[in-house]
Amino acid sequence: MTGRTNQVTRYVLDNGLTILLKEVHTAPVASWWMLYRVGSRNERTGQTGISHWVEHMLFKGTPRFPAGTLDEAIERVGGVWNAQTSFDYTAYFETLPAQHIGLALEIEADRMQNALFDPAEVEAERTVIISERQGSENSPTFWLHEETRAAAFRVHPYHHPIIGDMPDLHTITRDELYAHYQTYYAPNNAVAVAVGAFDSAELLKQIEALYGAIPRRPDPPPVTRTEPPQQGERTVRVERPGNASYIYLAYRAPEAAHPDWIRLAVVDSILAGASAPGGDSIGNRTSRLYRALVETELAAGVGGGLYPSVDPYLFSIMVTVRDGRTPEEVQGALDKEIARVSAGEVSQAELDKAKKQARALFAYGTESVTGQAFWLAFAENFAGYTWYEDYLNRLDAVTLDEVQAVAARYLRRSQRTVGWFIPVDEGDLPGSAS
Repeated sequence: MTGRTNQVTRYVLDNGLTILLKEVHTAPVASWWMLYRVGSRNERTGQTGISHWVEHMLFKGTPRFPAGTLDEAIERVGGVWNAQTSFDYTAYFETLPAQHIGLALEIEADRMQNALFDPAEVEAERTVIISERQGSENSPTFWLHEETRAAAFRVHPYHHPIIGDMPDLHTITRDELYAHYQTYYAPNNAVAVAVGAFDSAELLKQIEALYGAIPRRPDPPPVTRTEPPQQGERTVRVERPGNASYIYLAYRAPEAAHPDWIRLAVVDSILAGASAPGGDSIGNRTSRLYRALVETELAAGVGGGLYPSVDPYLFSIMVTVRDGRTPEEVQGALDKEIARVSAGEVSQAELDKAKKQARALFAYGTESVTGQAFWLAFAENFAGYTWYEDYLNRLDAVTLDEVQAVAARYLRRSQRTVGWFIPVDEGDLPGSAS
C-alpha cells in the first residue's frame, strides 16, 4: 500500500469504525476527520439542538487533555482544528503538519470516550449557545429559513433547527447531553478519514492501536419518521423588523444517493448558479434568475442551494427584494422563470455552461487536503465515499433530456413551500407598546 497516491483505501475495524485513507504528497500536511452519524435529524422534540451542544462540550476537556491544553498543543505544531454540526452529522477535524498527525489521532480517540461534561461547563455553554441563537435571530433570513423549513417538514426531524429551539436550550440537562454522547459517539457510528502526506500502511497501524480497543456500542436508534407526500403548495409569512423583504422557495428534493440528485444540482446551477454545502459559490451573474431578477432591478440578490442529505430534503431559492419593489411582483417574475425551466426551455449551451460552473466549484472546494477529507467523510455518511469520487463523472453524464425531466418533476408548485419575509416596524409587533 506504500506509495499509493490519490487512491482511497477503506477499512472497517472489528468495533465497526469505518476508516478512509487517501495519500496526497503534494505538501507535507495531513487532515484527520472524525464524523459521527448524528445531527439534528436524530433529535426529538424537547431535545432540539442537543447534537450541536454536545459538539461544544467535546472542546471542554477530558482527564487526559484538560480544557485549553489542546488549543495550545495544536497551535504549537502549526495546526488548526474545529468542528461542525449539521442535519445528518457532527464532525471534528485537525489539519496539521503530516509528522504530527499522531496528535490528531490521539485527540479524537480520547474524546470519543472520555469527554467530561462537567456540570459547571454545561451551564456556561448553555449561556454561549443561547447567545448564539439570539445572535442568529438578529437576521431576518434566519427566521424565514426556520419558519419555512418547519412548514415544509411536519413529520420528519429535518423540521428541527440545528441550533435548537429556545425552550429546549433552557431545559436540556447535563445528563441528557451525556446520554446523547454515550448513544452516538461510538466507533460503529463513526467515519474516520485521513488525507495527506503519510504512508497508509503505517498510519493504519497507528489507527488500529488507538481505536481498535474502543468498545462497540449498541447501534443508535434509526430515524423512522418519514415525511408524508405533500398535498399542495404551503405558504409562510414572517413579519418582523428588517430592512428588506425576502422570498424563500423550498421545493421537495431527493436524497443525495438518488440518481435525480445530481440532475437537480445541474438545474440549480442553471437557475441560480452552482452551489455547495457551506454556501460556497463562484458567482451567479450568468444564471437565469440573476438575469431575470437582478439585472431587471426587481431583486438585489438571488441564490440557490441543493444540500446532499441522507433523507429527501429541499432545493431552495432565496431572493432579496429590491427596495421599491414588492414581493408580489418579484414572485411573479420568479415563478415565470421557473416555469420556463420546468417546461423544458433549456438549451444545450446552458447545460454545458452549468456543468462547467459546477465542476469549477467542486474543484475549488476540494483542492485542499482538508476539503478532500471532509467530502470523503461527508459522502460516506449518506451514500458511500465513491459518491464524492464519482461526482464529476456523474455530472458530465447528465443529459439535456434528464435536466428537462427533473425540472418538470421537482419544480412543481404543489411540491413547494413559499416563505415571505415582510419587514415591519417594531411597534407593529404583538405585545409592543403602542
